[in-house]
Amino acid sequence: MSTERKTVVIALGGNAILQPGQVGTFEEQLVNVDAAARRIARLVPAGWQVVMTHGNGPQVGNLLIQNEAASAQIPPMPMDVCGAESQGQIGYLFAQSLDNHLRRLKVDVPVCAMLTQVEVSSTDPAFAAPSKPVGPFYSEGRAKELSLEKAVVMREDAGRGWRRVVPSPDPKHIVERDVIRDLVKDGVIIVCSGGGGIPVVRDKAGNLSGVEAVIDKDLAAARLAADVEADVLLILTDVEKAFVNYGTPKQAPIDTVTVSQMARYEAEGHFKAGSMGPKVKACLRFARAGGTAIIANLLDVEPALRGETGTRILGEAKRKGGAGARSTR
Repeated sequence: MSTERKTVVIALGGNAILQPGQVGTFEEQLVNVDAAARRIARLVPAGWQVVMTHGNGPQVGNLLIQNEAASAQIPPMPMDVCGAESQGQIGYLFAQSLDNHLRRLKVDVPVCAMLTQVEVSSTDPAFAAPSKPVGPFYSEGRAKELSLEKAVVMREDAGRGWRRVVPSPDPKHIVERDVIRDLVKDGVIIVCSGGGGIPVVRDKAGNLSGVEAVIDKDLAAARLAADVEADVLLILTDVEKAFVNYGTPKQAPIDTVTVSQMARYEAEGHFKAGSMGPKVKACLRFARAGGTAIIANLLDVEPALRGETGTRILGEAKRKGGAGARSTR
């Protein structure tokens, strides 16, 4: 095993847990998680300290559907509790699968899944403009009823029906940051901040409370990567690279770029808000602080870290300090 270890924060998209066309049975999710964990586990004997985070959209959506279906018999839980439930569910699967694959590789490294709260500002503009669709689709009539009964915001979603929308505030602080840092120093593989973290706000007395919101998982991953002073932020998705002019005859892949180059592509509108946009925004945040950020396909974990594939964004401080330099944050 390599003695010089670098830290990578790996952010997995929803396709690592639930593939298109699948219904979301436990068996389906376990197979997908196990396949992703097998690739990630191989990084450890190659010299990487792994911190992992993941999406939870379909799982939270299912919990909200269960809430609605059983609401006459069981009191529904709020969004922050659903986020915590899905973190526990997915964290359990990944921690178990990672441990199993490390054992097969004869690597004795502990794995920990941690429920993670992420603090947001109560004055974040997102609270005045809910935009993130969550939960089941409704008819227009039922949506209006729910809006009046439960004081929630409902919007029509691309002709498919009406859905609830909630705020998506910016992640400011990971409540368990110091614990995560200590675990990283001790060499523990951590699964944390799933689904962007459980959104919480702090009052004037310092007390925390959950809020009805969804934090973007990629922006939370960038916050996590900065907090653990990672060398690399690796965002895994269902495409090999980011593209300019995506979906047009002028489509072209982005290979290795500077922060300024990628920021220019972003300003030109090449990355859609609902897909590649948040990933690019997260990568730019991390790279501006000096780290290397990579967007790659879920199947290309090792080749992406070797620089053989994916879109790689190099921070200015990182480039000046050399390929192995750790940024100061």
